Amino acid sequence: MIGEISLFGVYVPALLLLAVAALAMAGLLSRILQLAGFYRLIAYRPLVDLCLFMFILGLLVHLTIPYGQK
Repeated sequence: MIGEISLFGVYVPALLLLAVAALAMAGLLSRILQLAGFYRLIAYRPLVDLCLFMFILGLLVHLTIPYGQK
């Protein structure tokens, strides 16, 4: 993962872009889980959604780190 990415001349932190992508993916997965009836088994849905977002963000960060920098 590099530190910054240039978007139209504006440097944006790469982690911010990954967080936006993770938020979109977590929202989509949350919708799928809701349609499947998974949230009927969960006592506190916001905590599950937060953990889902953090898991996806961690996975994206792990996948974007170059192999030599671990």
